[in-house]
Amino acid sequence: MITGQCLCGGVRFEYSGRLGPIALCHCSQCRKAHGSAFGASSPVQKVHFSFVEGDHLVREFESRPGKYRAFCAQCGSPLYSRVDAIPGILRLRVGVIDGPVSQSPAYHVFVGSKSDWYEITDDLPQYEKLERTNDPH
Repeated sequence: MITGQCLCGGVRFEYSGRLGPIALCHCSQCRKAHGSAFGASSPVQKVHFSFVEGDHLVREFESRPGKYRAFCAQCGSPLYSRVDAIPGILRLRVGVIDGPVSQSPAYHVFVGSKSDWYEITDDLPQYEKLERTNDPH
């Protein structure tokens, strides 16, 4: 069981499935939403995800038509994103997971729009836009 929570602890969740590949996204929307050089997220099956506490604090912002970014209304922590086109998948923000995460990032995506002040120094695959697998970024 994977558990997690927002910064203030008002929103807590459980996930009983496996994490998908962790993507480090450098698109301008992820950079703005996370206030960082990139966002780290993993696709998870919505059917295995549940709120334990604070679901009334979760707000969603439609960042582009059909794409929603969820966050805690109290502290602003990003929680997940979802797209209407793939209703069974959430992109869980890895930073809100409690405890150790047993896998490393798999790749960088949208490096064509990465910030000019951050240099990628690892050997992970890099993709200019979306990664070419079935990963529903």
